[in-house]
Amino acid sequence: MYPSIIIDLKKFRKNVQVLRDQCHKRDVKMMAVTKVFCADHKLVKILNEEKVDYIADSRIQNLKEISTDIPKVLLRIPSHGEIEDVIQYSDISLNSELSTIELLNSESHKYGTKHGIILMIDLGDLREGIFDENEVYNVVKRVLELPHIELRGIGTNLTCYGGVIPSIDNMNQLLKYKQNIEEKFDISLEIVSGGNSSSIDMLLEDKIPSGINNLRLGESLVLGRETAYGNYIDGTYNDVFCLEADIIELKVKPTVPIGQIGMDAFGKVPTFEDKGNRLRAILAVGKQDVDHRELIPFDTIKPIGSSSDHIIVDATEGHNIYEVGGMMLFRLTYSSILSLMTSKYVTRYYDE
Repeated sequence: MYPSIIIDLKKFRKNVQVLRDQCHKRDVKMMAVTKVFCADHKLVKILNEEKVDYIADSRIQNLKEISTDIPKVLLRIPSHGEIEDVIQYSDISLNSELSTIELLNSESHKYGTKHGIILMIDLGDLREGIFDENEVYNVVKRVLELPHIELRGIGTNLTCYGGVIPSIDNMNQLLKYKQNIEEKFDISLEIVSGGNSSSIDMLLEDKIPSGINNLRLGESLVLGRETAYGNYIDGTYNDVFCLEADIIELKVKPTVPIGQIGMDAFGKVPTFEDKGNRLRAILAVGKQDVDHRELIPFDTIKPIGSSSDHIIVDATEGHNIYEVGGMMLFRLTYSSILSLMTSKYVTRYYDE
């Protein structure tokens, strides 16, 4: 069935091995993030076999489906409506709100367990995390009073919202918080999580300060690149995931619509560049499945637009010979993998 997303399991395993080993040789533990591929069971199986340190996801629904002896981590701060599931299906969660932590404590009490938390600190990217330093210490003080919560460590998030790049300065700032917390409260923090795939550039150049001992890696596992500068990582693959979509129409047509231009199907008024008549292919996949701008053709063709159920491709300069019923193949970005793996209209095939 098409469209289909083709997943190369051997290449994924290689990416996992390379990144795990690069982390471990520097005493950094890896949280393998399953969000982008919706905790696909075959990919999770590889993570289990390769014995990653943690399996992490932003959605508790995904963690609920994962069977593993490896600690499971909820990356998105829990909402109050999912507290029960968080306690049942994750071992650790990232948190920044005291009221949420108190609810986790109450729910853990019901099960007679302790729930681990990583307290998130905002170092300037302005997504999740406590921004005020005094609040950090006040929250730590209260957390240590909760009998069913275990403060496993602290962490920060960078590049996801504000685009702030990990640096020696902000990593040292996180380590300063660790030092202050340990001295103020006479405790030892196990985890200092220094960000995500955007921290890999520092890791590979041995610039991450000693004491940063955890990274949360997702994009680097599926695309083989760090995300601060977009550089590819030696020994990894960038084509673990590909899209194959079938051609349902192939005709020469003008590049500018004929008639008065109004809003398109999504309420936008489109503009067009007149390039004369071009060979245009329509693919049986659309915006409901993926943004055409996030598709990278293997051939010299170009996706030029889309509606809910169709992507239009300029095939005029393509090297391959195309026909109706044939296929077009694309490499993917992080965004397109995420949307295609989420779509129920896209079939998954595995290259084993």
